[in-house]
Amino acid sequence: MTSNVALVPAAAPVEALQHFSRKLGFETDCWDVHDALSRAVNDFVLLDVRSPTLYAGGHVPGALNLPHGKITARKMAEWPEGTLFVTYCAGPHCNGADKGALRLAQLGLPVKLMIGGVTGWLDEGFVLATGEAVGDLTPRQAAE
Repeated sequence: MTSNVALVPAAAPVEALQHFSRKLGFETDCWDVHDALSRAVNDFVLLDVRSPTLYAGGHVPGALNLPHGKITARKMAEWPEGTLFVTYCAGPHCNGADKGALRLAQLGLPVKLMIGGVTGWLDEGFVLATGEAVGDLTPRQAAE
């Protein structure tokens, strides 16, 4: 008797290598983001693409609030060319991070999605910050 797991054969190792290598180019996880933030490695900009109200209720410390519907060429032109953006939203039940990542990619910007979002962050045991965003931050203000 064959299980549902083995019912469809696994991809060939060379195909799996390509698939998982490419997947990591699109995604990062909560642990890696937390590790970078805790070590003050600032080689990406973390964007919480939810509403300001949800952001105020709890967000990843260091994340900027930029709802996906407000990602525009004008706003993103304030950031240095080549800036890597990482988007997140509420969690796996929410596609806001995908919508934000899509908008950034349409603008020709490097982007990854933080899988798990707020739900994943909390599942890892990490804490959220609370409070409202401080308006529309420019890259210079965000670095201060």
